[in-house]
Amino acid sequence: MIQRVATVAFEGVEARPVDVQVHVAAGLPAFTIVGLPDKAVSEARERVRAALIASGLALPARRITINLAPADLPKEGSHYDLPIALGLMAAIGAIPGDALAGFTVVGELALDGSIAVVAGVLPAAIGANARGHGLICPAACGAEAAWASPDMEILAPQSLAQLANHVTGRQVMSRPSPRMRTAGAGGLDLRDVKGQETAKRALEVAAAGGHNLLFVGPPGAGKSMLAQRLPSILPPLAPAEMLDVSMIASVAGAIEDGALVSQRPFRAPHHSASMAAMVGGGAKARPGEVSLAHNGVLFLDELPEFSPQVLDSLRQPLETGEVLIARANHRVSYPARFQLIAAMNPCRCGRAGEAGFSCKRGPRCADDYQARLSGPFLDRIDLHLEVPAVSAADLVLPVPTEGSAEVAARVALARQIQRERYAALGRPDVRTNAEAAGPVLDAVARPDPAGAALLRDAADAMRLTARGYHRVLKVARTLADLDGSEGIGRRHLAEALAYRAATDRSRVAA
Repeated sequence: MIQRVATVAFEGVEARPVDVQVHVAAGLPAFTIVGLPDKAVSEARERVRAALIASGLALPARRITINLAPADLPKEGSHYDLPIALGLMAAIGAIPGDALAGFTVVGELALDGSIAVVAGVLPAAIGANARGHGLICPAACGAEAAWASPDMEILAPQSLAQLANHVTGRQVMSRPSPRMRTAGAGGLDLRDVKGQETAKRALEVAAAGGHNLLFVGPPGAGKSMLAQRLPSILPPLAPAEMLDVSMIASVAGAIEDGALVSQRPFRAPHHSASMAAMVGGGAKARPGEVSLAHNGVLFLDELPEFSPQVLDSLRQPLETGEVLIARANHRVSYPARFQLIAAMNPCRCGRAGEAGFSCKRGPRCADDYQARLSGPFLDRIDLHLEVPAVSAADLVLPVPTEGSAEVAARVALARQIQRERYAALGRPDVRTNAEAAGPVLDAVARPDPAGAALLRDAADAMRLTARGYHRVLKVARTLADLDGSEGIGRRHLAEALAYRAATDRSRVAA
């Protein structure tokens, strides 16, 4: 007789059903796992054997075959340990054969029979709920799985023995409750930044519309300090956004203690990051930094120090909001709708343009340094701002009266206006002005006659591309939302065009 246990295989953030088939037959003692298992799955037989012995059970001296169907789907990860062990326990009569019907099972086994944490429990729970199944998962992941549905049955045992006692009626396990991790108090605040009022304004505009932003300035001007305070003015994640972010974090194994977080992710990879680390990939096609920053912020400090190939690999996700990783035997798609914030020095020595300073390498120092950034990549950044050095007069000023809380209130109001506008147009999937495109943008970002004339003249003078033209309109729409204005006026377009002037000057200099 064949025992069947349901589990899953992960393709991106999707959980595909897998049928674990256990066959115990007469013959020479053997333990074989088939169905395209990777090294971790093949080693499950030793972990399962030791865990069963530690739980007071022994494998029969018979021929054991485990088939993971569909057989042509690659199986990766250690979460197959628990379904294999439970299938064997049912096959030898240690638990009732029908005890696992209607359950999807994931979990890794330790040699002492305890059940260890695995990645991907939240997508597995959502997939199980869609099929009308309950879920059996490690105890440490129970709170994470409970977010999938308040109605689905979830068993989160600490060991094989505890689960066996539950299904045989000797012990009853309670359903785990979902947990939320609160953000720590005393975080970063815009009140910490003295001076740089123009940069603070640009940061507010970027937060209100979800726009990409580039700070260019000398060392010590406060570029990184400003960028690190962007999460403090962003609104918390909506429930649907939190679920999307948590599914990616779950697949990457980045959820701590099964508790989800409502704060938007902020990822700041080092400039030595490889292309696979940035956009995802590798032998197991794991999510990269752009996916871990989904619905949040990706901060790239010392931008020209990143590999040009790595930076150019961001061009597609900046446009489409997803990353498609293609391999010879499969394709994996991860969501990657992030907000890019970057910072860089004007040249390698960092003092180009400083009054009274003459670089020994002359203008080529700045030209060569900025040439590491391609034009198409820079064209996808909405706001370009030159950040001057902070003077001593700014540093001795008292602490600013306006902090992150006041700015966050204006940002939240602007984003609410945007959500309501796009929902009224039948596009609830568009949440910020930066995501608007095509006919939707034409409908919401139509300037008045004076603004249209200014934009037409500026587009010719600044040699704006079609993408740059539309991004100016998006920024102007955000500026109007911050002002509470229904239409886009000349002043909104003038400020939006000023944020493109820096990149226009760098093109002329190059």
